[in-house]
This record gives sequence, structure tokens and C-alpha cells, in this order.
Amino acid sequence: MKREYFSQGPRSDRRFAEQRSGTCMALIDGRFLIWMAQQGAVGTTGESVNRQGLLSLLSQALAHSGLDVDLRRIYWYSDRSDGLVIDDQIVRLVQAHDADGGASLLRSLGHDLKQLAEHHACDHVLVASDDERFLATIDEAQLSGLSVHLLADESARNMPQMVRTDPGWARLLAQADRRVVVNSQALADMLQGKVPTGMGLALEDVEELRKSMHEVVSAWWDEEPEDLREDLKDALQISRGIPQEVDRQLLLRMRQRLARALSLPEKKMLRETLRNVVTGPAVQPALEGLPPDADE
Repeated sequence: MKREYFSQGPRSDRRFAEQRSGTCMALIDGRFLIWMAQQGAVGTTGESVNRQGLLSLLSQALAHSGLDVDLRRIYWYSDRSDGLVIDDQIVRLVQAHDADGGASLLRSLGHDLKQLAEHHACDHVLVASDDERFLATIDEAQLSGLSVHLLADESARNMPQMVRTDPGWARLLAQADRRVVVNSQALADMLQGKVPTGMGLALEDVEELRKSMHEVVSAWWDEEPEDLREDLKDALQISRGIPQEVDRQLLLRMRQRLARALSLPEKKMLRETLRNVVTGPAVQPALEGLPPDADE
């Protein structure tokens, strides 16, 4: 039986209205990022950090906030030089926070945000800071047409509580076009030069993604004729790989469901989900992680 593996899925599976695209710059207060990595993470992130995986981690977090953007460059604001020279990252040296209360950072980051807005240098800016004094500058940039998003940890999911515990940061987050949540453990791992777990997602996001994959795979499996189902079961028993046409079909359906392409770790997670649906549940990986990076 000939199967149409590239047929368009129902429009109810798509969420294009939630997706926004364009170019993006990131303005990152290094001191704040280190503090955020220490919230709920196992192990301590010291003052010495590794920025090699920062662009990838931030890109993943942006994508899972419905921002299919091209992260062009990161500006890293710090009171010390780490000696790292990394493509698409520019270091801005500022005074130590203890010396001037963050005034130097406020001037430097605020100036860069204004320049990006005035020159229409990009469509989106991701800011990592909890300094409420940026509120007016962010508002001005937004009025010029720039979309400004703020990086936050999982506490941003409970804004009523944050209003009570940290009203200044709550006001700043409320000003953002979107709050881009990153998992503290993944952030801490990246800053220590480790491979981040969970793609930089909060546990709730990983679980939601796993649930979506299971729904898509189960719906596809229910549509398959009995003879093809038996053939696939047999194929998966003798091979670690997934038949190419099946892989393409499921990747397409997930792209329609999420309105974006899957990353490599997500593709492996989808293939593991297929195996669980077809051959029965195996031992599930921990929520904060993904299937092992074995080549398939």
C-alpha cells in the first residue's frame, strides 16, 4: 500500500500564530547569569565560566518560547576578562557591581540597547538582567518597534508569587514581550563547560514536549494498516535505526505541531518515543535529560 508520507496535517496541529521570527541580539549581564545558574542547580557555578555553549543554549530557550529567531551575536557584560575569544560574542568590560552599584553596567548595556533600537539593527533583543532601572530603556526600545525579551529562571512561571517576593524584577519581567525561561541546571552545566541536560528547558517544558511527541506518534501509529505495523515492529526488533520514510513522516508531523524544526537531541527523543509506542515502554530517561547521544 502506497503511503503519503508528506501529506499536510490538520491545521489544529499548527501554532503558527504563536511563532515569531527575525534576527536577534543578546545582551547578557554575566554576573546575573551566574546568579541565575545557581538557583536550584546541583553544584556551584563559580566566577570563572565557560561561554562556549552559550549561543546554542540561548537559541534553544528562544525557540521554546515561540521565537524562531536567528541569534546573531551575544554581548557579554562583565567586570573581568575571562580571556576567551569566541565567535559571535563580544565582551564589554564594566565596573564591579560592588564598586558602583551596577551604574557602569546600566550605562553600557542601556547604550547598546538604544543603539540597536535606533539603527533598527535587529528585530529582537534578549536581555539577561534583573535591574529594574532598565525598565524605561526597554520601554523606549519597544516603542521604536524592537521586541525585547527577558531571560528568566523557572520562578518567572509564578508571577503572582514573584510580585510578592521580588516586585522590582516582577515589574521588569512584566515589561518584556516574552519571558524566555531557561533551566538553571542546564545553564550551570553550560557555564562549567559540561554538556547541558534538558536542552536548557525547564522540567515542565521537557515533559510537555515528551507528551506532544507521544500524541503525534500514537496518532500516526493508529492510522497505520495492520500489515505495515507488523513490518515496523519486526524492523525495530532487529535494528537500532528507524526506517527513513517513517522518520521523515514523524519529523514532518512534529514540525507542524511545534511550527519549528526539531533539534538533534529532540529528534533522538522522538525516535525513542516511536520505539516505546511500537515495541512497548522501555525505561524512560529522567525528565531533565534526553535519550543518550548514540548515533543512529
